[in-house]
Amino acid sequence: MNRRDGRNRRIRATGAGLLGAAALVALGAVPARAAEPLPTAPSPEQAVAAPQTLDTLARFFARDGALARTAAKPRIEGTSVPVRILSPDFVAGKPGAPVARVEFHASKAVAADGQTASLWTVRQAGGWQVVNIATGDDELRYTEQGRRTLPDGTVFREPQIDAWYVQKGAKVLPLDEDAVRAVGKNGVSLAAYRERVGRAYGDKLPGSAYARTGAAGGYAAGAAREESGSGVGVAAGAGAALLLAVTLPALHHRRRRT
Repeated sequence: MNRRDGRNRRIRATGAGLLGAAALVALGAVPARAAEPLPTAPSPEQAVAAPQTLDTLARFFARDGALARTAAKPRIEGTSVPVRILSPDFVAGKPGAPVARVEFHASKAVAADGQTASLWTVRQAGGWQVVNIATGDDELRYTEQGRRTLPDGTVFREPQIDAWYVQKGAKVLPLDEDAVRAVGKNGVSLAAYRERVGRAYGDKLPGSAYARTGAAGGYAAGAAREESGSGVGVAAGAGAALLLAVTLPALHHRRRRT
């Protein structure tokens, strides 16, 4: 249940924007500069292993200067896994709605010095494409942990509080300390979990008055500010992870804070 600290820790956020799929790949959150997007491929595994993707990944691992780009030598480990995020239909209480829905696939990358990263891929018109790179391997680690905890269960993330769970039938169990704080170490029933997220986010769904105020993502107007620094961005989206603007020739550092 350990989490990374410092600037590599994933930013927590609250609000409507994190319940919308569009927030996942909001590349427009970073100022546009003319460049070529990362290539598409027939599968997530091929997309993350493409030479252009690996070159971008080497720059990502070298962002803090502790590792030379030429020495990063990133490699992809294992296969991709689907990543599920708390569903707005479930929060809204729609009959039959699953607790979470697949928003992207994640693959694990490892640098020569042991750094890890999660590459997010989504299906585009031309195939699968990497749209995000996040520090660490939360997506794959919690997916595996969930499989051990409840075989054949559904592993999902509640991004508003950065919590990971596994659900099977009428039971929801926590997979990290944030989830334990939310539902207790023994978990809760699916009905009780639905009641909790309904209270927390029911009035913040896309299309709500809250969202129309411009506070989507849990950030009021003017709450975001831009920083100079390592050349890696953090943006509010599903996961609020380090956002790589794949359409840019260079990594852009952008951090949103509450």
